[in-house]
Amino acid sequence: MILFPAIDLKNGQCVRLEQGDMARATVFNLDPAAQAKSFADQGFDYLHVVDLDGAFAGKPMNAHAVEAMLKVVKMPVQLGGGIRDLATVEAWLTKGITRVIIGTAAVRDPELVKTAAKAFPGRVAVGLDARDGKVAVEGWAETSEVTALDIARRFEDAGVAAIIFTDIARDGLLKGLNLKATIVLGDAISIPVIASGGLASIEDVKAMLTPRAKKLEGAIAGRALYDGRLDPAEALALIRAARA
Repeated sequence: MILFPAIDLKNGQCVRLEQGDMARATVFNLDPAAQAKSFADQGFDYLHVVDLDGAFAGKPMNAHAVEAMLKVVKMPVQLGGGIRDLATVEAWLTKGITRVIIGTAAVRDPELVKTAAKAFPGRVAVGLDARDGKVAVEGWAETSEVTALDIARRFEDAGVAAIIFTDIARDGLLKGLNLKATIVLGDAISIPVIASGGLASIEDVKAMLTPRAKKLEGAIAGRALYDGRLDPAEALALIRAARA
């Protein structure tokens, strides 16, 4: 189980949104690189970064902030937001991103995911953000008519490294992970699934470590870390004890 601390980028700053609404953004750090270093110093193993402006624009918009983070941390970084073509995938992987996350393009252009996953084995993940079970695209501004499971199944044999499943209704609201839906998805496919959206406390971490969640690769923590509701040392100690 990997606990991924999240850095969401908007206008070069580290923010958290509520339910994906750009108008409901709280700025937590003006310096994303400093925030990334702080997470590294706390002992996290893997960083999750989203270019929010990029998700809306359809192209990278916070590249400078991402590059600054890559200079200060040694841990692997997965990045999503505005990655819609093979050239962008290749550019980020060349710059030192460990794993790119393809979201909107996974719905609109599944062949891109398949081509990228084949070209860069183990380095392409798919981000599926669901509202009432249906996948949202374009930075969550639009909701499609397909379910997360429908899309996940398209990539069963494509070599996708992970599916990051976000429950938009819970994102940024500290209501707890939607583990039920995440586990149902994880049990229905062979691709590892990461839970995202709503992680609120150490109880969510404990739930991730129960046998029913054993197929899940990990969970993403955002606002709970910034608000101090989740103690990184306590969470990471629990996870390490479970691994031992």
